[in-house]
Amino acid sequence: MNELDVALICKALGDANRLEIVKMLSDGEKCGCRLLERFSITQPTLSHHMKTLVDCGLVNDRKQGKWHYYSLNPEALSFLRTFLDELVCKEPTEGKGGCCQ
Repeated sequence: MNELDVALICKALGDANRLEIVKMLSDGEKCGCRLLERFSITQPTLSHHMKTLVDCGLVNDRKQGKWHYYSLNPEALSFLRTFLDELVCKEPTEGKGGCCQ
């Protein structure tokens, strides 16, 4: 994964429904029908949200019969966490580092 992947994940998480879906998946795999029960959205809308989450790599999709089962991708979560942990706001050294001084 790289910064482009992080950008796609962040864009995918920019929707409240998708954030809630990720939260729901944090305790394990769920069938799409279970996810749909939680929201006041149509099945095509849920499919759109799930496609966005799968396409960015944050969610895995497994089909069994006519049902889709979704789970979080631990590798993507680990990469995202590492990326965010590396974002540190450092105090500039006095008299150095600022372009507007």
